[in-house]
Amino acid sequence: MDAIVSVTDDWGIGRNGNLLVRNREDMRRFVRLTMGGTVLMGHSTFLSFPGGPLKGRRNVVLSRNPNLVIPGAEVFNNVDQALVATSGDEKVWLIGGESLYRQLLPRCSHVYVTRNHVVVPADAWFPNLDRDQAWVAGEPEGSGTTTAGVSFDFVTYARAGERG
Repeated sequence: MDAIVSVTDDWGIGRNGNLLVRNREDMRRFVRLTMGGTVLMGHSTFLSFPGGPLKGRRNVVLSRNPNLVIPGAEVFNNVDQALVATSGDEKVWLIGGESLYRQLLPRCSHVYVTRNHVVVPADAWFPNLDRDQAWVAGEPEGSGTTTAGVSFDFVTYARAGERG
């Protein structure tokens, strides 16, 4: 399993259920990388998608609500059930939110990070991989500037001791 996340310079990822930075290139990269795979997310993350389940991907949602049914998605009430259900999938992407990132990051091999070079108010954060010896940052894989003037780059972090 790999994770994908968009962060600010202080590793903020969201506020009031929304992303902190509108970044069209980040969205394109997200689609390109996750298309055809399985996306694993919490219920709040799922609710942040305006069009419902992400097309072209298996949508797996974790929720504490045992009666929740989401057309076009598979709902599980605990992490272990979801991991068993996705264990045979070729590519599984952890896409949020904060509590799932914290819980499942130790099971990830790589984290695909969009680093938006700005600090804005946040109420959800991703663990700072630069301060965690378990992770090694690769070289930036591209960069740009959003329409709002925020510079960004893409960096893939690998678990220490793993390659590619």
